[in-house]
Amino acid sequence: VAFLSLSPVAAAIGAALYLPAYGFHWGELVSFGILYLGTGIAITAGYHRYYSHRAFECHPVVEFLFLVFGAASFQNSALHWVSDHRNHHRYVDTDRDPYSIKKGFFWAHMGWVFYQDPSGTEDFTNVRDLIKRPLVRWQHKHFYSIALITGFILPALIGLAFGSPWGGLLWGGLIRLVLGHHATFLINSAAHYLGSQPHSTAHTAKDSWWLALITFGEGFHNFHHSYPSDFRNGVAWYHWDITKWVIRGLETVGLAWGLRRQAN
Repeated sequence: VAFLSLSPVAAAIGAALYLPAYGFHWGELVSFGILYLGTGIAITAGYHRYYSHRAFECHPVVEFLFLVFGAASFQNSALHWVSDHRNHHRYVDTDRDPYSIKKGFFWAHMGWVFYQDPSGTEDFTNVRDLIKRPLVRWQHKHFYSIALITGFILPALIGLAFGSPWGGLLWGGLIRLVLGHHATFLINSAAHYLGSQPHSTAHTAKDSWWLALITFGEGFHNFHHSYPSDFRNGVAWYHWDITKWVIRGLETVGLAWGLRRQAN
């Protein structure tokens, strides 16, 4: 609760204090860009389309990068994230949906994260396929260490290379973290609240072009819930879906294969 509530406050105060004193340097933009792109694609292509829905296969090096940068997003380990997401699809819009929009916009956005199973047990029965993967087990075991190194130390080092370690930490670490959090959260909330339903009305998921612009293509959520194992979210060629283009790029160079299509 403290982490999600105070990180935006810390980011705002940090920017308010840092910018008047030091300005903004392009090295900080490099730090922000590398970490925002890396963590964003790790969540959308890695945690979501690769692990949750098995929409394609990829080389172990790509899987390693998905896990390392996915940890830096501070959205939990792949095992936790995928387990919650698979339950979301299986029980969408019901009481068993972890972030059901039926419980309200705030609950779907981030309120659900504030609550924990009182039993304290971890139920990974729906991710048995992932437990068999050594890299996934490694990330789950060392999640916080990986997250701190990649999410905060790496952007500071990138900033240091340009003479601005604190700026790199602020922009590539803290501000990037907050923006990444709420971009993902908007898919759980706004994408079940605003937009159109051209593919199915059997669920609350909606297509939203503007959400796609800020979430690497995840905004075409009505399509996704209708065809969850399709490697695309934006199915039309003109749909802004950076993630599908990255996956196709990986396929082109032989680092991904078996791209699944459920729709024409």
